[in-house]
Amino acid sequence: MNLAPVILFAYNRPGHLKKTLDALKNNLNADKSVLYVFSDAAKSEKDKPLVYQVRSILKNIVGFKDIIIRLHEENLGLAASVISGVTEVIKEHKKVIVLEDDLLTSHNFLCFMNQALDKYESSKSIFSISGYTLPIKMPKLSFDVFFSFRYSSWGWATWEDRWLKTDWEVKDFHELLNNKNLQSKLNRSGEDLLPMLKAQQLNLNNSWAVRWAYTNAKNDAYCVYPVISKVMNIGTDASGTNFTRSTTKYDVLIDEKANCTFTFSDEVQCNTQIEDAIKKIVKPSLLRKTINRFKLSI
Repeated sequence: MNLAPVILFAYNRPGHLKKTLDALKNNLNADKSVLYVFSDAAKSEKDKPLVYQVRSILKNIVGFKDIIIRLHEENLGLAASVISGVTEVIKEHKKVIVLEDDLLTSHNFLCFMNQALDKYESSKSIFSISGYTLPIKMPKLSFDVFFSFRYSSWGWATWEDRWLKTDWEVKDFHELLNNKNLQSKLNRSGEDLLPMLKAQQLNLNNSWAVRWAYTNAKNDAYCVYPVISKVMNIGTDASGTNFTRSTTKYDVLIDEKANCTFTFSDEVQCNTQIEDAIKKIVKPSLLRKTINRFKLSI
């Protein structure tokens, strides 16, 4: 099997980064995988000591086939770092596995991601593989995977031809606002996405993930998920950019099995029970909907 390179994005959380790296190098096939690390520069003076600590950790990484480290001299921010970093690596390797510095992976994470990439490479309706699965009640399934219209950015993988379909400027955003069919496609992945995309277009957030999710929605694309999550996010403790308050809402128990063989479905379709459960957990609260109505006119 031609293993996909792993890309890790790091900024100013040395403690989280060390845990992420320790879990990743404990993966089956880690020693056969190429690791790229993109380290963003400090945005402010107070972040400089933390970025220095991060880069000290990066100097001592071991356990991978090859380690390629990119140290940014200026602060790009997460969105620009991810877009440029993934594009650079995917153009060379044609497929990638992507992590951020607050994601713990199971022992068989790389096995699952690489096998799924191989299995679904020619299934052009599938745009991505997710290592993380939301904490939902799972129906009895015949395979180790399920499909969803919702994309996840917590440990994911994709292929060059899908990634390069993305218009990062979202030039058709005004068409989206007047196109109920297009809105419906986006909303079937969750009612949180349209407000998030509008906020991004108004420069109220700088999410790369919602723009990638919009690309998925426009193309009627699916994401492949493991029935048992291979990723746990430890960054929901208010230490990062996306969570300003600590929450346990998305906590999961990751796969503890040692197996590296998975069963994949040939039939690509969503399970209604799972889709409903996902939409329920990501649905904006009444307060958030009220704020969006006044702030975003949505």
